[in-house]
Amino acid sequence: MTEHPPPTTASIAIACALVAGVTGYFVGQAKSLGIFGGSPISEPSGEKGSEADDSDESSDEDDAALSEFAGHNEECKMVLVVRTDLGMTKGKIGAQCGHATLACYKHFLKTSPNSPILRRWERYGQMKVALQCKSEEELETLQAQALSLGMAAHIIHDAGRTQIASGSATVLGIGPAPKSVMDKVTGGLKLL
Repeated sequence: MTEHPPPTTASIAIACALVAGVTGYFVGQAKSLGIFGGSPISEPSGEKGSEADDSDESSDEDDAALSEFAGHNEECKMVLVVRTDLGMTKGKIGAQCGHATLACYKHFLKTSPNSPILRRWERYGQMKVALQCKSEEELETLQAQALSLGMAAHIIHDAGRTQIASGSATVLGIGPAPKSVMDKVTGGLKLL
């Protein structure tokens, strides 16, 4: 019997990331099929008014929140803005981005679960883009801009159990939202 060397931290991190990614994909697919309750998300019918038909199912509050996106029928994305000045490791950044993604998704499930924006994002692969910024002030400014345009925007504050001081703002999650609306806020940022 041959002995294998113990796994490295990098190989463990890669394995965890793969498991998390695959799990997230299947949970998203299960949600879109209605396995977790609610109605399944149907494929687009190709009719010009299909987005308007979807919005009829939502409440007046949902319609008000989505009024800023009227006429935006393009692909939707979520953006994760990561502070680079904190010196977080790749694993820490991944964990914080996961928290931000979940915060934005839970926001939609709570406030507008039948949103055509959320449905479009789920249907077309849940696009997420990681961008960088250099300070907490920049995160707060971006959050204010996103909120002013009617987008979900959540800043994640670290619990302080590992690398970062407790309460530190680490990542801003924005969206999902139509690309053209998102680019008004994050279009000038660099990829992480």
